[in-house]
Amino acid sequence: MRLYETHLPVADTKAAEKFYREIVGLRFAYRDPTRDIVFLWADSKEKAMIGLWGPGTTYGRQSDKCHIAFAVSLDELFAAIKKLNGHGIETLGFGDGKTSEPTVIGWMPSAQIYFRDPDGHKLEFITILPNPPNRSFNGPYSEWKGLSTSRNAHRHN
Repeated sequence: MRLYETHLPVADTKAAEKFYREIVGLRFAYRDPTRDIVFLWADSKEKAMIGLWGPGTTYGRQSDKCHIAFAVSLDELFAAIKKLNGHGIETLGFGDGKTSEPTVIGWMPSAQIYFRDPDGHKLEFITILPNPPNRSFNGPYSEWKGLSTSRNAHRHN
């Protein structure tokens, strides 16, 4: 089983569509001509999509903030940080502190950054790391990389 779609309430579907296309990198799928809803592909159409619901729709009137994570490669993760910061978008670590590098959650292990869309929804770019898990680690990628290097050096000695 995998997630196919999710929907977000937004204040302005045109502004949200622009953000999700230009900043997040999603592709346009469809704008419903009878309702203020825009659909974007989060992958190929067979895999995943997001619906952006304007304030005139039932779902769009909700004020709850949502969280969505997008799977990316490690190289894409680092490129996204530069792109986001270049657009004046603050990147956050696991504990919501401002960061310019990915944070690592060791039990997975995964590297990720978080940021907010214009409506305050928390977005995440995440990559699963090939290293063995370290359940006690949560911190900056640079520290994780140092730990991983020293653990591998000890294994080979």
